[in-house]
Amino acid sequence: MKNTDNHDTVNRLTLLPHGWNILFIVILFIGMLTVLIPMMLVIIVSFSSEFSIAQRGFSFFPIEWTLSAYEYLFQTGDQLLQSYLITIFYTVAGTIISLVFMTTFAYVISQRHFVFWKALTWYMVFTMLFSGGLVPAYILNVRYLRIHNSIWIFLLSGTVTAFFVIILRTFIRTAIPESLLESARIDGAGHFTIFLKIVLPLSKAGIATVALFNVINRWNDWFIGMLYVDNPSLIPLQTMLIRLQNTIDFIRQNAAIAATPEGIALLSALPDQSMRMAITIVVILPIIFAYPFFQRYFVSGMTLGSIKE
Repeated sequence: MKNTDNHDTVNRLTLLPHGWNILFIVILFIGMLTVLIPMMLVIIVSFSSEFSIAQRGFSFFPIEWTLSAYEYLFQTGDQLLQSYLITIFYTVAGTIISLVFMTTFAYVISQRHFVFWKALTWYMVFTMLFSGGLVPAYILNVRYLRIHNSIWIFLLSGTVTAFFVIILRTFIRTAIPESLLESARIDGAGHFTIFLKIVLPLSKAGIATVALFNVINRWNDWFIGMLYVDNPSLIPLQTMLIRLQNTIDFIRQNAAIAATPEGIALLSALPDQSMRMAITIVVILPIIFAYPFFQRYFVSGMTLGSIKE
């Protein structure tokens, strides 16, 4: 009888009236439209001609459809594919390396019986508030580490992010009962065994969250390639596309080139706004496909808090 009463209480607390359900559905539908409508506009503008954009602006119904933006983009040939591959590689490999260091660091400072957990935590927080800046980082990477123009500049840069470590540490402390870890220690398990067989399996939701943020940060990073890389075979996708767009902007803004008949013909053939939208589509497609992979871990993370110790 007691279990039935508890079940009825849970139902009364969790089930909403029909009207509230309709309201939440409407709110979610509006939220979905605020995401899909701009995305549809970006896709349509990327297939619009520059004449249509000049006449109607960014419109869902362009005067003229064209593939010129994508044709110009894919004229880079092997460079686009090479930049795609190098970006995928250092995004995946860099995220894995970052997770190895950050999860181990988070596990160490999550153990309150560890003597130096407070000192390490304050040291980590200090790096969030103060940093050496761009010039010392450039001197360190170029003069001392000599990792410029190499794949290591992408893999080692930003390996440990203090904010992500704090997220993982908090997740370990709140989601994993201390009694479970204590039982494993009583049974003779060491820290590596506890970390690999207990902490990591139970921290999938937190690790997936940090992994997604790390993937997005690394995928969208263009500054490292712009600052440290000159080798064409190592230029990431974002840096290549920014250089391509900067080239178009330079040609359009250079009065000496634009004043010549060849320059006028070249300007009329160059896509501008449609090119920007095409670059956006090329960049965000892999991230869109990555979200469903991490979504199941977000759901398991939300339901994890319902399990009592």
